[in-house]
Amino acid sequence: MNSTLGLAQLIMCDRLKAGRMMVIWPLLAMFILFSSWGLSDPKVNLSFGLTIDSAYDVMYASTAFIIFSATLGAVLISFDGISRDRISGVLELKLSQPISRSKQAYSMVIGHSMAIIIPVTGLNLIAIMIIRYRLGEFPSIYEYSVYTVSTGLLLIWYTSIQLLASSYARDMGSSIAVGLGVWMTFTLLWLVMTTVVAGLMDISVTDLNSSEYIRIESIMDLFSPNGVYHHLLEMNLDGFERHISPIAPFFAAALWSVVPIELFRKKMESMHP
Repeated sequence: MNSTLGLAQLIMCDRLKAGRMMVIWPLLAMFILFSSWGLSDPKVNLSFGLTIDSAYDVMYASTAFIIFSATLGAVLISFDGISRDRISGVLELKLSQPISRSKQAYSMVIGHSMAIIIPVTGLNLIAIMIIRYRLGEFPSIYEYSVYTVSTGLLLIWYTSIQLLASSYARDMGSSIAVGLGVWMTFTLLWLVMTTVVAGLMDISVTDLNSSEYIRIESIMDLFSPNGVYHHLLEMNLDGFERHISPIAPFFAAALWSVVPIELFRKKMESMHP
């Protein structure tokens, strides 16, 4: 465990010092801080029916900007986690080290994940201060904990998916292309896929507020990290009825936390540089 965490710390520090952070930091700051300022205005009108009545409402509404910026940051940080070393010949040296490949795989997931979780968590703390200034209240400790843990899990999911893609790609161009493709599918195109599935099941897509469509949308969201993220956060909101078992999001979150990481570990075990 000490060797795993020690290697993870080295990876994290290397990624935090990388030149790409000069792009990621401003991207995160702009989306997280500006969205918190704008959404904490009590007069703001949201198209999806959420009324801003509390600090947690602002935090939930800002998740759209978290998903767009932080998950993209996770892809940019980890897209060359394996492919860069393969091209430079360093991968063969790393795999021949006395530390097991499983430990190396877990270290890479932890190190790359923390390199994006730390900036996002720090900016979220500043965002809470902005919400306190604008609304005059803090979220409860429980609400903040749910929000922070759920956001951390989302970033771990995207990091592990990107590292898995990097382990299969033969070059960095292919790695980032696959990573961005997955990111765009879950972030920009998943609603289209949900609508197509609803249409194939003879469910009207003209009324997106119907109970049948909401149920299909809730089920489809379980197959998307962004959807599971929203499921976890919506449990603290009043008036959100998703027509599925409350156990389903926790089960889906567990699968998203295990399956990509284990697939990446198995790929590391069988990898030939």
